Amino acid sequence: MDAAETRNMSEDEVRLIQRAKQGDPTAFAELYDLHQPAIYRYIFYQVSDAATAEDLTSEVFVRLVEKIDHFTYRGRPLRAWLYTIARNLVTDYHRRAGRFPSFPLDERLMADIDTPEETAEQRAAQRRLAAAIARLTEDQRQVILLKFIQGLDNKTAAQVLNKSIGAVKALQHRGLAALRRIFEQNGN
Repeated sequence: MDAAETRNMSEDEVRLIQRAKQGDPTAFAELYDLHQPAIYRYIFYQVSDAATAEDLTSEVFVRLVEKIDHFTYRGRPLRAWLYTIARNLVTDYHRRAGRFPSFPLDERLMADIDTPEETAEQRAAQRRLAAAIARLTEDQRQVILLKFIQGLDNKTAAQVLNKSIGAVKALQHRGLAALRRIFEQNGN
């Protein structure tokens, strides 16, 4: 990697990648610690099962070890590369299982709810949202997850999805408009 290639990556991550390419197991462990929480969360929101999310997350990092020599920085940071691997694994999982993705309840959103009635209402609302998100196109769903669940910016989401920033913005706009129509049709 040269200086131009590493502008968007931290110097620490560049060194970690170089050490990993040399076979340093400590570097792989550090890359895992750095990226595993975000990759796990991304997968979990698409498979709704902790054991499956753990298995798929492990597979992402197995592939990192197997293919680190093939990683070359070309404007996409390592995390974007890992998200791409994760997205492909999740797609394969759903294809094999014949399932449509569902989105789990995020318990952190329930923290300020006091009564059982409020809890039930919040869970029903989240089920309606999950069902609506499942009705989006795959690209729209990916943009919504990456932007609003993972908190990625447009540039990083574009890198993960191998799309232009303009395409991500358009998918986000169309996805949110589709969600609004779905809720209006259902009287929500």
